[in-house]
Amino acid sequence: MNAAKSPSESFVIMNELVLPNDTNTLNNLMGGRLLHLMDIAAAISAQKHSNRIVVTASVDNVSFKQPIKLGDVLTIEAKVSRAFTTSMEVRLDVWAQNIPSGTKVKSNEAYYTFVALDSEGKVMPVPALEPVTDIEKSLWEGALRRRQLRLILAGKMHPDEATELKALFFP
Repeated sequence: MNAAKSPSESFVIMNELVLPNDTNTLNNLMGGRLLHLMDIAAAISAQKHSNRIVVTASVDNVSFKQPIKLGDVLTIEAKVSRAFTTSMEVRLDVWAQNIPSGTKVKSNEAYYTFVALDSEGKVMPVPALEPVTDIEKSLWEGALRRRQLRLILAGKMHPDEATELKALFFP
């Protein structure tokens, strides 16, 4: 097993100019196009952490807060927030910047989960993650609760087994 890694080792910044072919009839970036770009950035982050081929296991908690307009520069920041045995949770923050006006707003945030695979498509263990900053530690601590919720919603965990999640409601 590889040594534990810092979240900064998986940090990815991806920029994209929003062009007419990327937009809907309101001249806003189409949601599906954004999800596609976010998936690419998150996959790169997970690959950097695991040094493996990765596949998307889940996408959850995608929040659309502000539209991204035609001509805006889209910036996607992705970083592994926690590594489990074979999976990694990646936190994404999306910014829209209008360069002529000088405005920059946070548009979206999300969590994607990836599984590492070997060359034959078999699931592989991933290195542990050692959070450093207070924000990284907070994201790391919350990742287990988010994972338990994902597993419950996917029918892979019974709610009674979600001890970390239950602790929020029944201390």
